[in-house]
Amino acid sequence: MNSTLFRRLRPAAAALLLLPLVGSTSQGPKPDPQVLAQFGLFENATLQRFIDGKGQQMNRVSDRPGDYGFTIVDSPVINAFATPDGHVYFTRGIMAYFNNEAQFAGVLGHELGHITARHGQKQQTRSTIASVLLGVGSMLNKNVAALAQPLSQGIGVLFLKYSRDNENEADGLGVKYSTKIGYDAAQMADFFITLQRTEAQSGAGGIPTFLSSHPNSADRYTRVKGLAAQQKSALGKTRLNVNRDSYLRAIDGLPYGDDPRQGFVENGVFYHPGLKFQLPIPAGWKTQNTPDQFRMSEPNGKALLVFTAASGGSLDAAAQSVAQQLGLQSPAAQKTTINGFPALSIEGDQAAQQGQQQPAHTLTYLIQDGQSIFALIGLAAPAGFASYGPQFTASAQGYQRLTDAARLNRLPERIRIKTAKTSTSLGQALAANGIASKRYEEIAILNGMKTTDRLAVGQLYKAVGK
Repeated sequence: MNSTLFRRLRPAAAALLLLPLVGSTSQGPKPDPQVLAQFGLFENATLQRFIDGKGQQMNRVSDRPGDYGFTIVDSPVINAFATPDGHVYFTRGIMAYFNNEAQFAGVLGHELGHITARHGQKQQTRSTIASVLLGVGSMLNKNVAALAQPLSQGIGVLFLKYSRDNENEADGLGVKYSTKIGYDAAQMADFFITLQRTEAQSGAGGIPTFLSSHPNSADRYTRVKGLAAQQKSALGKTRLNVNRDSYLRAIDGLPYGDDPRQGFVENGVFYHPGLKFQLPIPAGWKTQNTPDQFRMSEPNGKALLVFTAASGGSLDAAAQSVAQQLGLQSPAAQKTTINGFPALSIEGDQAAQQGQQQPAHTLTYLIQDGQSIFALIGLAAPAGFASYGPQFTASAQGYQRLTDAARLNRLPERIRIKTAKTSTSLGQALAANGIASKRYEEIAILNGMKTTDRLAVGQLYKAVGK
């Protein structure tokens, strides 16, 4: 949850969080508001100029130049994706894992290739768009996902699951485009190894990565290396750029991992330093934090809690808005207080909608905190509400002001670019920088290296720190 976004929400914008967004409103180079609502915009002028400059340079040598956009979004997830409207997105997470400009350029060309080959538009035509792990539906089983339809449609971001043929074509185009603008496309193959190591280390998680929406293949590394050699020869390139040091210096100070200022979970509590509140999480529930909402899901997908901004200038107005947006039948409202904050609860059944197996029973708490009104929306099947309603209430009643200075002032980790002072191994260099031994493999993958790899005197490498 982004504190700036929450403070600036207007009633119409808040309504978008709960109502379906049909299609993209993005035109040309403008990023899609739905994507920004899901991830947030990463505000770094230097890196944004870099991605836009390389993107437009590549656009000019592509097979189908167009009015395309290139944006970095504020997510620690390692991902890059292209939308059918002609926009390429890179997360700050994937920017952290590139180790040179050539790796970045290869993936940029791959994503632009999906656009120029019209893979996304063809998929949309065949109605094969799938929501990948980001929407509410991913946190719920199929029956309860339908209960949360007004929520899940509003916050889902659509990703395209490409076929192997699409991926192979995009790899070929990525090699061609990055080679045309002077980069060693073989570096893209090396980056695929980094991605595979990252997935192997993290295991099957609930966070999407580049490989979850871009199917990998055992021969992809060899194939891309071969394509790179062929393209280099075909274009008569005798020297191609890698630009390792310039890229590493550009990402020095880049936030790494979750940014605690936008909210973090610790010991069963969600803390938000930017908005200065804390909220307890039902024991064992899954959580997901986005710029516009904080979501909690019962482990088996039988219930859902969503904490978000509410529209309306008063609790009564907010209650009317929530009841309308959720499609509640004869809702019952009751005023109360929660830890000194004026509050209101609203309970009712959703009206049945087309495609729903059964309507949800909902319990929402609206909390007025200064000029802001927040909503904690709980949904469960009517048969299970007796079990989950008390948990909804307990979470709401635990809302309180965050005063712990250690949590209010927690800083994100950042990429710190270091210079090897002596000839040493990467593992020894990480130890010298105070990196805990349990993180050696993680930081080695971040560097695209092994802990036993040698660093030459003067060689740059990545560490992490506050």
